[in-house]
Amino acid sequence: MEGIIAFYRDGGGWMHAILLTMVFSVAIMIERFIYINFKNRIDTTAFVNKILELLQKGSVSTALEFCSVSKASLPRITKAGLEEYGKAPEDIQQAMELAAMSELPKLEKRTNYLSLLANIATLLGLLGTIFGLIDSFKAVTAADASQKAALLAQGIAVAMNTTAFGLVVAIPTLVVYSILNERSGAVVNEINENVARIYQRLIRGRGEK
Repeated sequence: MEGIIAFYRDGGGWMHAILLTMVFSVAIMIERFIYINFKNRIDTTAFVNKILELLQKGSVSTALEFCSVSKASLPRITKAGLEEYGKAPEDIQQAMELAAMSELPKLEKRTNYLSLLANIATLLGLLGTIFGLIDSFKAVTAADASQKAALLAQGIAVAMNTTAFGLVVAIPTLVVYSILNERSGAVVNEINENVARIYQRLIRGRGEK
């Protein structure tokens, strides 16, 4: 622990800025993970099969109540289509598209900030190193000739701390960004596929009515 504290302290003021980007990154990671994997999590297969079964029976009101139980994206989009049940296909499609335009961006919201924060952390680390080297060279010019090599080596080592810390923050952030981006994309594709299935059943239900 003492080594970590010394590493952070030797990096200078730029370490605080990099730490701040890490705090924001971790906060976004946790929030996105909770939203995608918990708040938006449902048994998609069971939900779709239940909706199709209720539509087959003509129990639209029961299907609406079933959708209202969950706050996930798929039930909300489905509910928008059910509310237009019996109307023209264009009306049902428009209602579901509008609901999708409102719900689907929530799955990808703030995820792109992780890529930005990773780049910022890297650049702050490099900037801290540059300023650290400038300070080191300034200190060396005023030192004795016998001490210049030692002081310069020490100064460079300290200056590199900011680059190292910036990379320590940036690399995991980019990894998590890729994972969350892939996960949210898969969820969006799954929702679109199942919305299309439900829409086709709604259209058939209108024709049978």
